[in-house]
Amino acid sequence: MKTFFVYIIKCADHTYYTGMTNNISRRWQEHCFGEEHKDAYTYSRKPLELVFYEAFNDVKQAFEFE
Repeated sequence: MKTFFVYIIKCADHTYYTGMTNNISRRWQEHCFGEEHKDAYTYSRKPLELVFYEAFNDVKQAFEFE
């Protein structure tokens, strides 16, 4: 069974970004170390802080929660 995560990141400009992934560790690394597109929301708003995440066993539940 696959696990899905909904997460919230606090950005340096005091805004928040909400996302969903099936691999929270990989996705956090992508946000923090620039392995994302330069036009991505968090790219120019570093440093970042992961302030919340919740695990779900159903992708539909994760999507609705997000």
